[in-house]
Amino acid sequence: MPRLKFGAFLAPHHPIGEHPMLQFRRDLAFVEQLDELGYDEFWCGEHHSSGWEMIASPEMFLAAAGERTKRIRLGTGVISLPYHHPFNVAQRMVQLDHMTGGRAIFGSGPGALASDAHTLGIDPMTQRDRQDEAIAIIRRLFKGERVTAMSDWFTMNDAALQLLPLQEEMPFVVASMISPSGMTLAGKYGIGIISLGSMSTKGLMALPQQWEFAEDAAKKHGTTVSRADWRVLLTWHIAESREQARREAGAGLMRWHNEYNVGTLMRPGLTPFSSPDEAVDKTAFVEGAASTIGTPDDLVKTIKNLMEVSGGVGTIIGFVHDWANPENTRRSWDMVARYVVPEINGYVDGLRKSQAFVIENRAVFERAGQAVMAKIMENEKAAAALAQTGPGRVAIPSVNAPDLQKEAAKQKA
Repeated sequence: MPRLKFGAFLAPHHPIGEHPMLQFRRDLAFVEQLDELGYDEFWCGEHHSSGWEMIASPEMFLAAAGERTKRIRLGTGVISLPYHHPFNVAQRMVQLDHMTGGRAIFGSGPGALASDAHTLGIDPMTQRDRQDEAIAIIRRLFKGERVTAMSDWFTMNDAALQLLPLQEEMPFVVASMISPSGMTLAGKYGIGIISLGSMSTKGLMALPQQWEFAEDAAKKHGTTVSRADWRVLLTWHIAESREQARREAGAGLMRWHNEYNVGTLMRPGLTPFSSPDEAVDKTAFVEGAASTIGTPDDLVKTIKNLMEVSGGVGTIIGFVHDWANPENTRRSWDMVARYVVPEINGYVDGLRKSQAFVIENRAVFERAGQAVMAKIMENEKAAAALAQTGPGRVAIPSVNAPDLQKEAAKQKA
């Protein structure tokens, strides 16, 4: 099975009250940590209202992150295309690609918050069509075409990019929630997908149907879609034990749900949690839960279940939140990199096999002790000193040393 990639998605969802400057700095330091831990991708979004989501320009944030990192890919998650002139978006993405050394991923969406569209005077009924229209234009610009186009929301006269992307093919990715529009766009253009609706149980179970939307659209438009380009979002908080994870994440999860999802966005069907324990139980310990609050083994189980339910994806993206404090949040991501990623991708399989081989073939390797003893017994002084030689007194590590007392007994026998 192809190895899974792992990444992080920062909306961000920061509780109101902390100094925004310090939040920006902590988020940049977090990207540095992900880079050092070997994560493959980092994504951040664009929002203009709600209070909790204060990154207005993902390109600006990612340019700063690019200066602090070496290898991690940096994705706009997402640029809301109806909010911008397509030519300006194309130019900014090209600049970002050059400034990050060819690590940019162009993620787009129609715009997630109704309050953002209202602020900009955009009719929500037009947003998805405008995203489609903008993607077509930007793809042409990236190919070096000179474009003249007139729409009800932008005009372009003989427009051509002065610079093309540093990458030969900058990855295009569209966001998908529960509706088929994102998956249909991916199929239409043969581009990647990041499924954001999978954080709920219903969203997770809908993934097979979502993929069908993409494949049907690809057939209709003569393109292809690949599961390797499919990214699926999960939420987690990981600690050494389930009890510790519950203690660390419960209060923050309750605040996020009650103040943001229920109190701010007023999402239909949601009611406030009455306690941190209820928040954890109803988020991570219901049947088919798409969130994991527990140990690395629990997250491994969740990811394997997702792969089975979905039929296979290319990248697991973790949703970045403030359920726990900054120190425990960083430790959670550290534990995922140390224990979950290698378990999923088989990085430690060879080590386990090597260990088992040594254990199961111990009799064969006892000849090493016999060889050492033979040399000792050839030397009269060494043989006399054997009685004084015990564990910890040999020059080689005791774990690798032969049992000299046992070998001496064999010699006497």
